[in-house]
Amino acid sequence: MFRLPAFIALALGAILLLALPAIACSSAEETSTLKIGGIPDQDIARLARRYAVFAEYMTTELGVPVEYVPSVDYAAVVTSFTQGEIHLAFFGGLTGIQARLQNPGAQAIVQREYDGSFHSKLVRRADLDINSLGDLKAQAGDLTITFGSENSTSGHLMPRHFLVAADIDPDEDFRSLPNFSGSHDLTWKLVEDGSFDVGALSDVVWDRAVGEGKADESRVQEFYTTPAYFNYNWTVRPDLDETYGEGFTAKVQQALLNLNPDEHGEILDLFSTEKFIVTNNENYQPLEDVARSLGMFR
Repeated sequence: MFRLPAFIALALGAILLLALPAIACSSAEETSTLKIGGIPDQDIARLARRYAVFAEYMTTELGVPVEYVPSVDYAAVVTSFTQGEIHLAFFGGLTGIQARLQNPGAQAIVQREYDGSFHSKLVRRADLDINSLGDLKAQAGDLTITFGSENSTSGHLMPRHFLVAADIDPDEDFRSLPNFSGSHDLTWKLVEDGSFDVGALSDVVWDRAVGEGKADESRVQEFYTTPAYFNYNWTVRPDLDETYGEGFTAKVQQALLNLNPDEHGEILDLFSTEKFIVTNNENYQPLEDVARSLGMFR
């Protein structure tokens, strides 16, 4: 049997011993970094600013490095969460449900103060004579509609739900099948430039676009606001305490609750809120029921 000369074996052993600390250090660094994510529901530049300042704040509060992991679409955030590539995510109502169903034990821990009373807006080209769902139903055969992401709560699920409740079938009654723009900002822009006649989007994004003078109301106008429903939330993986130590989930929750306008105005403004409040999985059961009724879960 072949044997390495003694001096070579000793040298290889020494190299291995020297490498072990570096390997262990690299592994520890990878484990200690808390990865966060969020659905790409609006302007990418705004999201980049939001999560940059938020990650810096959470790093200080939690005592571990916090890194934002961007995703290309809503489904990718759910996939990353399920695969353990992100540990904490700012989901919409529907994507949060999807993530928790795929990860038993995952918990919705915090929402914005108004996420228990969220609304969608329907907007139209300003030259159309549509001022109610009744008007929309009467003219639907001549119109086109765009939703946001297919997995968006306020840009698709709930607008579809309320359209169906008004006896308007988005897949049958319009001139063509619905479009999915991918984000709320793009939805109103597509209506404004005439690419689509009607669009459904978050009331927060629409109100901000109007308030900041970005949306031209001589070209695009709202005509319907849905009833209220629960929406966005921060959801944590079920293994967070196992990975970072007992009580870490509670520490994350408290860090979110500690955000206040006096000290963290920029962060809260980028999340379009003045504070976060405690939430739980049960608050989102009605959304799950709606999604199942529309055949969005098998």
